[in-house]
Amino acid sequence: MKYFFPFGETVKPLVQEDRTPKKVFVLGVYASAVHARWRNGSKIRSHALAVASEPRIFWDGNPKEAAEIVGRIKIPQEMGTLEPADERFNGPSAKVLDEHILAPLGFTRKDAWLCDLLPETRLNDGQDKAIKNKYNKYRIKYGLNEVTIPKRPSRFCDIKRCEEIVAELEESKAELLVLLGDIPIKQFLNVVANVNYKSLQEYKERYGYGVRSDVTINGRHINVLPLAHPRQIGGLGSHSSEWFTVHQEWELHRH
Repeated sequence: MKYFFPFGETVKPLVQEDRTPKKVFVLGVYASAVHARWRNGSKIRSHALAVASEPRIFWDGNPKEAAEIVGRIKIPQEMGTLEPADERFNGPSAKVLDEHILAPLGFTRKDAWLCDLLPETRLNDGQDKAIKNKYNKYRIKYGLNEVTIPKRPSRFCDIKRCEEIVAELEESKAELLVLLGDIPIKQFLNVVANVNYKSLQEYKERYGYGVRSDVTINGRHINVLPLAHPRQIGGLGSHSSEWFTVHQEWELHRH
């Protein structure tokens, strides 16, 4: 089923493009989006409206790419203009991944196979509110498309999706599986492996933060390393200062 962003772009699944063997497999939660500032004259209707799928998984928010993507989206002249949102709204998780997860582990993006439980974007509460309060009131008048992207779910993957991720993990040949936050632990690892923890806190209490352990997935032994979600690590928006500090200490001891 096709889902549509404000102003007509379709939602596209984001998957690993370079399928050559990798050293580390990183599993996140769900895909983000390209955000635009919606301006009408001197009035800003939205500082960061999701308007398109990212060009690739864990996109770093490259300003030139952002300008190209936002620039191709046409909106009625009476509704103003779209321009790339501030850099902090595009690609923040990818920057955290590169600088605060992969680099301390001695890896670059070329060493990593990237995956999300849900490979498509979904609407968080802020985006849902912006669409309802700012976009929808103009939709009928200007003949705009209906935004059909579902809201952020509580469950991001089912058994079938878990099997697909296991197949990707095997294809990657990676010997290290990095899980970003609680949700990949609960909704993937607890489904495909026999482990005695259901959250990052429980893992930390048993093994320590940033300590690898061994699991068996589909008959293959692999090291697993649960870390905090990039939102926590990077102090992005609403986040836990506790996990922010714990990860900083881990990074410090990696050097």
